[in-house]
Amino acid sequence: MNLDIERGALPALDAQDQILAHALQVDGRASFRRIAEVLGVSDQTVARRYTRLRSAGVLRVLGLTDPLRLGEVPWFVRIRCAPSAAAQIGEALVRRRDTTWVHLAGGGTEIFCLVRARGPHGDTLLEKLPGTPRVVDVSAHCLLHVFFGQDRSLITKTGPLTSEQVAALKPQDGQDAPETPLAGPAPAYPLEEADCRLLDALARDGRASIGELAAATGWSQTTVRRRLAELRSAGVLYFDVEYAPRVMDRDFRASLWLSVEPSHLDAVGEALASHPEVAFAAATTGPTNVFASITTHDAGSFYRYLTGPVAALPGILGTSTAPIHRTIKAAGPFAPSAP
Repeated sequence: MNLDIERGALPALDAQDQILAHALQVDGRASFRRIAEVLGVSDQTVARRYTRLRSAGVLRVLGLTDPLRLGEVPWFVRIRCAPSAAAQIGEALVRRRDTTWVHLAGGGTEIFCLVRARGPHGDTLLEKLPGTPRVVDVSAHCLLHVFFGQDRSLITKTGPLTSEQVAALKPQDGQDAPETPLAGPAPAYPLEEADCRLLDALARDGRASIGELAAATGWSQTTVRRRLAELRSAGVLYFDVEYAPRVMDRDFRASLWLSVEPSHLDAVGEALASHPEVAFAAATTGPTNVFASITTHDAGSFYRYLTGPVAALPGILGTSTAPIHRTIKAAGPFAPSAP
């Protein structure tokens, strides 16, 4: 998923960087040795390149959790506010641990974000937002099913690795995490206090060493390895790669909401999942029942996408779009610190 927090201009990833980024998207915890073996280079080369990219703030690996597996309810929230209030309200949302993907849009009068609430009826944030000073309107739509996203990103579709290399890099924790972790009902996965400390550490650095994770949890290194495997196999924990502005060489991002006939919902979702422009797609509640995050090279490319692949989708009753001006918080509970 593309991180567009303003940190200054950075060049697009070169060919070798893209190879490494694709490998990390397949398995963010893969050892440098295993990546090097698959890519046919030395592990020192892989480690040096990753350290350079991470230190420069170009990319980072995060360990993230599936909210529905933890008994949380994710909500897409759209907030319309007075122009002078958007930045202040947005920064307040960034500081909360229950928010991700906080975007500024609508010429500075609209905020989009994902809120992870406890229970089906939301929490104090969703209850308080309508009464917040200078907030004009709030709408919230529950996320029901993910068609594309989480541990898969744009580079998953267009990256340089061969299918054989991808297969060789798949997680080796005993069992791959489910490809669609949010599909199907499941009881909330129980977590202990030490699990929460483990997940917090991974949300800050998905490649934290086993020793660092052992120190954070108080567990032995053997217990840390076992618990990591259990959480991944259960679909609770997955790993994603975040990118700094424009390093994927795409400058235009927008949110797309579709109103789709229920009989075509799955077909539309699966089609969106295959489109190279779609970074994330999910079914939601509400009159617009499909949400997608779109990234293209420019506004003209976005127009051609809307009038081409989107227009060809079956059962579309209506669309709504909004360009994203700036992202002030991306995936995970913690806002990134400056590199």
